[in-house]
Amino acid sequence: MYRSREHRILAGVCGGIADKTGLPPTFVRILWLLLSLIPGPLWVVYVIMWIFVPEEPAR
Repeated sequence: MYRSREHRILAGVCGGIADKTGLPPTFVRILWLLLSLIPGPLWVVYVIMWIFVPEEPAR
């Protein structure tokens, strides 16, 4: 899995998840936003993925 260069708003994490699963990036972002309303460590997971998931190689 890579962070997306093409479907990036903040760090490309949601875009990378969308590329990996074949879902539209907007759907993944909305799903992440809705899940982040539930108390839990979702923001921490996003930051950890931002740090540890490599960026997509240049095409």
